Amino acid sequence: MNLNRLAGKKILILGLGREGTASLRFFLDNCPGCEIGLADATPYDLIGPEIKEIVEKHPEIKIFCGSHYLASMDEYDIVVKSPGIPIHIPEIEQAFNQGKITSQTEIFFEQAQGMLVGITGTKGKSTTSSITYSILKAAGRKVFLVGNIGTPMISYLEEDGKDSIFVCELSAHQLYDLKRSPHIAVLLNLYQEHLDYYKDFGEYIRSKANIAIHQTKDDYLIYNSGDEEVSLIAKESAARTIAFNEYDWKFGGNTDLIGDFNLENARIGAIIGRLLGVDDATINQAISNFKPLENRLELVGNFNGIDCYNDSLSTIQESAVAAITSLGERVQTLIAGGFERNQPFEKLADAILKSNIKTLVLFPTTGKRIWEEIRSRARESGQGARLGNLRPYFVDNMEDAVRTVFANTESGRICLLSAASASYNMFKDYADRGNQYKTCLTRLASVINDQRSS
Repeated sequence: MNLNRLAGKKILILGLGREGTASLRFFLDNCPGCEIGLADATPYDLIGPEIKEIVEKHPEIKIFCGSHYLASMDEYDIVVKSPGIPIHIPEIEQAFNQGKITSQTEIFFEQAQGMLVGITGTKGKSTTSSITYSILKAAGRKVFLVGNIGTPMISYLEEDGKDSIFVCELSAHQLYDLKRSPHIAVLLNLYQEHLDYYKDFGEYIRSKANIAIHQTKDDYLIYNSGDEEVSLIAKESAARTIAFNEYDWKFGGNTDLIGDFNLENARIGAIIGRLLGVDDATINQAISNFKPLENRLELVGNFNGIDCYNDSLSTIQESAVAAITSLGERVQTLIAGGFERNQPFEKLADAILKSNIKTLVLFPTTGKRIWEEIRSRARESGQGARLGNLRPYFVDNMEDAVRTVFANTESGRICLLSAASASYNMFKDYADRGNQYKTCLTRLASVINDQRSS
């Protein structure tokens, strides 16, 4: 492992979550001559126990926590920034301009000897990465699922070898300022997202484009020719390009995957499998055995006669529209709304007006804006009668949301949680939102059944 550029350097790990902790362990094991510092906006008392345990064993490590954590950057040669830390804080921008900032992703891409398969897009990257991993695993390859979905990628460098394949789910934050692209890159789609992190949609697109921009003629770019922004990136690529939505492959088997978009994710896995010499029988069997991921159009179960789906990872309107379309006419109740990122909702409003949805359970803050968009689109399109068949309920916690579901959804119909919004104003993250949904469904359905039987 060649870490010459880090030898003798003063390294600051910026951000002490899961990725920062993995980076700390890596540098302690592999860069004994380096001086290491840690920085995080969280007060030290609230830092996780794993970091504290490491620091107790290494008193030479300097720690900068709390409101002045960024002041420490001037003391260090290299800053390893975690993806979640904003890029447009003045101190961070200055460090970028000085060439100080790197990332765990960049270090991993520099060091890995194995093949890198990188998958990104606004939506679908977790499922596509997981299907691809499953196909290669079924074929007996030495494959690892890393990045935004799996274990922090730097943790796998000790197991790296020329026969290794790393399937890397890559967020825009991980791709930002990346200076190397993977051998096989997948670019699924580009929608307006994370506009609270980037200056504008253009900057978000440029960040995503890094998955392909450093590829050569010996690499592959698998892309969505139906997405205008993605197609422009592919047009400029030096790699061999494959438009996955035009690729001749049909799944030959049964699958639990719901929706055309998930079958496209499976098609991408099949393309990658074929590029790496996996036979179609193995590909089809792996897809047949694949179980949909949690919080991604996940059937939670039937409660009081209602089929309840958890699509909590839906943080933009396009994913909610895809969920509504995939589940079809039986969707009667939609739970939507959440954290405000100033994203549009006109596509969601149109999809709701075209659907059989009758009940809208809406969370703050975007819930009110979603309802206003529905009303506006109904007036513009002359669908006043349809508007009269919609009933909005504004709630501010998951328990009230689920109570509303049970009170207003008919047996045999579907309730869909697909928020089209981020979760951070009410929940820790999308997983917490999904887990609260499932917990409330189970508990309140039991209460209702007990009341009926008593």
